[in-house]
Amino acid sequence: MNKVHASCLGAFLALASGTSSAALDRTGDFALLDSDGEFHQLSRYQHRKAVVLMSYVQSCAGMEASLARYQELHSRYAEQGIEFLLLDSQDLDRAALRELNMPLPILQDNGQLISEALGITQAGDVRVLNPDRLSMFYVGAVGDELDSTLSGLLSTTLRDTVKTENTSGCAIDYPVRDRHAADVPDYVTEIAPIIIDNCASCHRQFGVGPFAIDKYVSLLGWSPMIREVLLNKRMPPAQIDPSIGHSPNARYVATEDIQTLLHWFNAGAPRGEGADPLEALTWVESKEWILGEPDMVVSAPPLRIPPAGILDYVYADVELPFTEDKWVTAVQYMPDATSALHHLMGFVTAPDEDFWGEERNGNTSTRTFLDSYAPGKPSATTFPEGTAVFIPKGHKLSLQFHFVGIGAELQDATKIGLYFSDSPNGEGLKQRLVQAVSAQLVLPPNEHDIPAHAEYVFEESVVITGVRAKMNARGKKMKFSIELPDGTMRDLLSVPAYNYGWQPHYVLDEPVTIPAGTKVHVSGAFDNSISNPFNPDPDIEVRTGLSSTDEVFTGYFTYHKAD
Repeated sequence: MNKVHASCLGAFLALASGTSSAALDRTGDFALLDSDGEFHQLSRYQHRKAVVLMSYVQSCAGMEASLARYQELHSRYAEQGIEFLLLDSQDLDRAALRELNMPLPILQDNGQLISEALGITQAGDVRVLNPDRLSMFYVGAVGDELDSTLSGLLSTTLRDTVKTENTSGCAIDYPVRDRHAADVPDYVTEIAPIIIDNCASCHRQFGVGPFAIDKYVSLLGWSPMIREVLLNKRMPPAQIDPSIGHSPNARYVATEDIQTLLHWFNAGAPRGEGADPLEALTWVESKEWILGEPDMVVSAPPLRIPPAGILDYVYADVELPFTEDKWVTAVQYMPDATSALHHLMGFVTAPDEDFWGEERNGNTSTRTFLDSYAPGKPSATTFPEGTAVFIPKGHKLSLQFHFVGIGAELQDATKIGLYFSDSPNGEGLKQRLVQAVSAQLVLPPNEHDIPAHAEYVFEESVVITGVRAKMNARGKKMKFSIELPDGTMRDLLSVPAYNYGWQPHYVLDEPVTIPAGTKVHVSGAFDNSISNPFNPDPDIEVRTGLSSTDEVFTGYFTYHKAD
C-alpha cells in the first residue's frame, strides 16, 4: 500500500477512534438501537451536557455493584442535563437484552463495533462523551473520579480528558477483530463485493450518491466518511429496525460485512493482488422496460432542476388518455435525472384533485396509490397476483418529486410504463388501496421528543402488503402496529430514525391478513430541538400543514380486501 495513503488513513482513523493528541480526546459519532428498538445517536444529544456510557456484561463479577453505583450517579445527575446509558459489549441479540430488564436503556452493539471504536476493554468501562464536539470528558471506571468529573461538567469547562484505570472489570474479548487482525480481509474477494452489493449502484458516476466509489483509490480516499456514516447509521439510507418486520425496500448491511470493511480500514486498507472489481463495473442508465414494452407509456411534464440545494417538493399531473376504466398490474418509473431524484410518489386522482387528494380534508382517507421510485438499480413493480390498481376513466396521475441539486442544472421528463390486466372489467382482481392515517400537530420549540399517535379501524378483513412513513424535517421516528379485536398487539415495522430525505414505500416480506375490527396504530415522535440535524429552526412553533416548512404525521397502509 502507498505509504502516503496509509499515513493519511491512519490519521483519519485515529481521529475517529479517539487517539488524537488534543487536550480532550476525540471520538467519532455513532448510533445504536436499544433493547426497545429506540434510536440513540451521540450527536443527537446536543440538548444534553454529556452522555455517559457504561459497558455492561452481566456475567462479570462485580457488575451489579458497578451498576448500583452507576444508578446512584444517574439519580443525582440525570435531571441536570446528563444522559446515562448502558452499552452491551457482549453482542447479545434483542431478545436476550430485553430479558435483562435493565433499569436504564441498554444499547445493542451489534458486532461490538462501538465498544471497539470507544476502546472498551473491560466490563464496567465508562465513557463520558461530549455530543456537541464529539470528544471524551472521561475514560475509566465507575467511582469517585467519575462523580467528580460529572460535578465538574456542571460548574466549569473541562480542558483535559480525565482518565482512570478500571481494575474491577472483566476483560472483553473481540474475536472477530482479532481474527481479522491475524488474517486481514482481501480487497478483491471480500471488500470490493461488499461495496458492489451495498453502495455502488448509487455511489457511481452520475449516480444519486454524492461521490463515486468506482476504484480502490476512491474507496481509500472516502474511507473516513464511509466509516462515519456506517457507525452513525446515516448510510445505507431508509433503514428500519431489523428486529421488527422485514422489507426488500429497506437497505440492510450485514453486521459481518461492516466488521469486515472497518477492520480492513483499521489494517491500513491493503490493496492486495488481482484486478480491481470496482473498475470492472460498468453502469449504463437503463432506458429499457424491464417487463417488456408497456401497454401504455405516459410522460410527466418537463422539469428543471436547479444546480444546488435541497429543493422543495415538485408536483406534476399526468393526464391519462383512457377511453375506459383500466386495471394496472405492474408499473415502472423511468426518470431522466436519476442523479438528483431522491424519491417519486404517484397517486391516482380525480380531475378536480391534486396530489394530496382527500388527505387535505381529514385525518383518515382511502386513496389509490400507484407506486414509488427510489434510487438504486432500475426496477419495476409487479403487484401481487390477483391484485391491481384501478384507474377510472377520466382520472389522472398526480406525482410528487423530491430532487437534490448536484451542482449542475438538469432536466427531467419521467416516463411511466403501465401494464394492464387482460381480465375484462377487472374480474377476479382485488383493488389495491392505501389508507392514510394522520394526526394534527402543534410542535413547541426546543423540544427533542414530542410524541404523536394516529389510529384507524378497518371495518372489513384486509391484507396489509406495505407501509410508508410521512413526516417532514422535524420527524424523528414512526412505528406501524396492529391491534386485533381481542386486544392482541403486533408491531409490523419500525422506522426508528426517520430521515426526511428518504421516504420509501416499504413492501412487507410477508403480507399480514387482519380481521374486521382490527385497529391500526401509527406511533412516533418529532424532534424540534437543536439535536435534530435536519431542523431548520428549533426556536419556532410548527403546526400541521402540507407545505414542507410545516409538519405532517401520516402513516400509509397499502392493502387489498382479504378472500
